[in-house]
Amino acid sequence: MRILPASFVALLGAGIAAQAEAPRVTTDIAPVHSLVSKVMEGVGTPDLLIKPGVSPHGYALRPSEARSLQDADLVVWIGPKLTPQLEKTIESLAGDAHHMALLNQEGTVAHDYRSSDDFEVASDDDHGHDDHAEHDDHGDEEHAGHDDHDDHGDEEHAGHDEHEEHGDEDHAGHDDHDHHDHSGTDSHAWLDPENARVWLGLIAAELSEIDPDNAATYAENAKSAQAELDVLEADIAAKLEPVHASRFVVFHDAYQYFEKRFDLKAAGAIRVGDASSASAARLREVRTTLSDNKIECVFSEPQFPDEIVASVSEGLDIKTAEVDPHGATQEIGPGLYYAVLSNLADNFAACLDHDH
Repeated sequence: MRILPASFVALLGAGIAAQAEAPRVTTDIAPVHSLVSKVMEGVGTPDLLIKPGVSPHGYALRPSEARSLQDADLVVWIGPKLTPQLEKTIESLAGDAHHMALLNQEGTVAHDYRSSDDFEVASDDDHGHDDHAEHDDHGDEEHAGHDDHDDHGDEEHAGHDEHEEHGDEDHAGHDDHDHHDHSGTDSHAWLDPENARVWLGLIAAELSEIDPDNAATYAENAKSAQAELDVLEADIAAKLEPVHASRFVVFHDAYQYFEKRFDLKAAGAIRVGDASSASAARLREVRTTLSDNKIECVFSEPQFPDEIVASVSEGLDIKTAEVDPHGATQEIGPGLYYAVLSNLADNFAACLDHDH
């Protein structure tokens, strides 16, 4: 029988202990899970509540996911603006854990939801100028926090068809979700890479407080992930520069953080709210916008039926493409966030390119 050196046994035991003592972290959506995974690489792996392809707006907690919250040392989520139905659940099941509602963190760039009036198509002369005044106000020098957005009421939305995957027993408390209006702070803040940059540092700091033994690893991982963001953001900016003036319509108003960061401007949205159904009158209005205003492309999403986009663009010389803000088609893990932004850029650039 081979006897292992005592030093090796001690090292092996320390490694097992470090793995066992990794903080238990629960996240809400895949892009947030990706950022936390980046920071935790080499230490542990966070749990994910809302799988890609399931709309967060109509999400209902499963028993296994409740256990993840109960066991958590840290909960990292966008906040009640995206999933108001989780707020009381997190307080109840993970009351002793650290909580990070990213939309409320100091340094986060936040924008209010747009109304239908904000989607009025500008003329060729003024398109892309006035709407960027707000973007200039949110420059890097003004990332000093957006606590004022805490005053906005819960504005999020009724559920989508995806919630049918959950059993009826999971739907308790879901009916009141239908009453959230589409106002206040837009919750899709992860689509601005500057927010991801801020959040990576804050996540590392929070993990270091919980797990000081791995603080150096968290800090180094966050720094490395931020450097990757620098490269990605520069690449996206170059890719989208030729299509700044192109006009497009999105399925639902989820992209203004990406638009403002990279100097794009949607001309309209089929659904202004995340879960509001598009009425026949609304579809006629969108079709008029498409036919009268030199729209280059209409974007669908994997979470919503393609038939609606097909109906409003039928017979018109307009391209269509799919964009995905949640990473429904991406592999869950540290690379997902970067893939989501990269694919958004690729699909916007390809569909809005006049030469294709």
